[in-house]
This record gives sequence, C-alpha cells and structure tokens, in this order.
Amino acid sequence: MPEEEQKEEVKYLLNLVRKMIKFKSLNKSSEFIKLLKKKKINTKYFTIYFSKNSKNFKTTLNKYLNISFVMKKNIGNAVIRNKIKRKLKAAVQKVYNEKQLINLNYTYVVFGKNDVYKDKFKSILNEMNNIFGKIRKIENLQ
Repeated sequence: MPEEEQKEEVKYLLNLVRKMIKFKSLNKSSEFIKLLKKKKINTKYFTIYFSKNSKNFKTTLNKYLNISFVMKKNIGNAVIRNKIKRKLKAAVQKVYNEKQLINLNYTYVVFGKNDVYKDKFKSILNEMNNIFGKIRKIENLQ
C-alpha cells in the first residue's frame, strides 16, 4: 500500500511541475526593438507584440515562456503598475495551464494598460484567451 501512495504522490508532483511554466524576460534593448517591429494586437487591456523565436532562444526551447510585461511610467504609481503586471502574469499562466494556447516557440511582449487595474480578473482572462487564440490562428496560417 505505501508504494502505491508514493507513486500517486509522484504523479501529482509531476503534474504540478508540468503546469507551472517559468517566464523568461527579454533583457537587451535590441531584442525589444526587433520585437516591436513585428506583429502586434491591440486590446482594451493590453497590446501584445509577438514573433517567432530567434536563434538566441533555441537553447531554452520548451523550458521557458519568453514573455515580458512592460508598463509605461505615466500609468499610476509603482504599486499600480506592479499590480497590473501581476494580473497579466496570472492571466497568461492560467491560459497556458488550462487552454494550452500559448506557443513556447514564440516571444511575446505585453504592454499593460490602465484598464487592467480597474476591471475584474475574469474579463482580463477572457480577453487573454481570445488574443492567444487569434495568435494561434495566425501561427497556423504561416
């Protein structure tokens, strides 16, 4: 009996590890500049820029999600900007865990807007689902 319980516990832990994806942020301004010249989608809550990973990210393929969350300084104070980033990160994590819509072979930059702070998480999550669904369709067309 104890062996069966240990096996089930190991399976549970493996499922937890699979579900949580780590974010890897862009570090160099040149990477941001290249990505900002690529495709973008605007919404009420955020603007997302995306492109296929460059050769630099081949080593981290399928381990990390290459995504950066950026806020402009003219939006609120630091507390508000950080709360917006946390909401957006939670929405991306939830979309990845539940829907598997996010492609790890792409790099994303998400510019948050002030409406994220005011509105409920559920509406932000729905918008995130819709946008990553659109991005998935665009990827399949290429």
